[in-house]
Amino acid sequence: MNTTPLPSPDVLDRIRIVLSHPSHPGNIGSAARAMKTMGLSHLVLVNPRVFPDAQADAMAAGATDVLVEAKVVTSLAEALSGTVMAMAMTARRRELAVPALWARDGAAELVALAASGDVAVVFGNETSGLSNDELAMCRHWAMIPVNADFSSLNLAAAVQVMCYELRLAAIDPGRPPAISGAGEPASHDEVERLIAHIERAALSSEFLDPASPKRLIARLRRMLSRAVPEKEEVNILRGLFAALEKGISAPISKRADPENKT
Repeated sequence: MNTTPLPSPDVLDRIRIVLSHPSHPGNIGSAARAMKTMGLSHLVLVNPRVFPDAQADAMAAGATDVLVEAKVVTSLAEALSGTVMAMAMTARRRELAVPALWARDGAAELVALAASGDVAVVFGNETSGLSNDELAMCRHWAMIPVNADFSSLNLAAAVQVMCYELRLAAIDPGRPPAISGAGEPASHDEVERLIAHIERAALSSEFLDPASPKRLIARLRRMLSRAVPEKEEVNILRGLFAALEKGISAPISKRADPENKT
């Protein structure tokens, strides 16, 4: 008799598997099958080349319900909307990227954060993987410890490995509980709005050259990925930048002057 404890449905139901620009419908179906075997059901497809498709249904091998319920979107930003954490799966380190996690450690972090809201695991295109811009939208990235001499891993196989790690993390009774009194993590959308707010304030204050904003914004994303800010912290920062913007836009005669008591 199988006595393996079942994972919490709430945890696995809050995990999205995101496939960005998948080109082969068979891989979409195989990914759906991989997900269902591990108890995951939320599949999001960003601009799939072909979907729906009979080959996807055939390769799903009984997991067609995952395909039927799959959400198709036009951008990664839309796929990640409402999440509190997104983790990219990639084998290549990129400039300004945060330090990588192994797949097992990344899965444990995602499962822990799923107690606070939806999380996402993001996989790139079969040929080119994730773009630098897509990777920048994910707070963390993880690697599967493959053989360095033969590191090519099929998309659906990578999904299977990560779904296994997520299930393992979900049923692990040794996983530490959430910290009592910890603030609620900021969502992907809230962090994106903060980044846009900082960029707007930096441009209006002439701190940032409008001709070359991308490198500074990339560094801000990296910093916020390491910090994993809470909702209240994001609100504090946005309030601060709003006050700074108000001071910048005010006439010089109206700006606060510590030496002027009038």
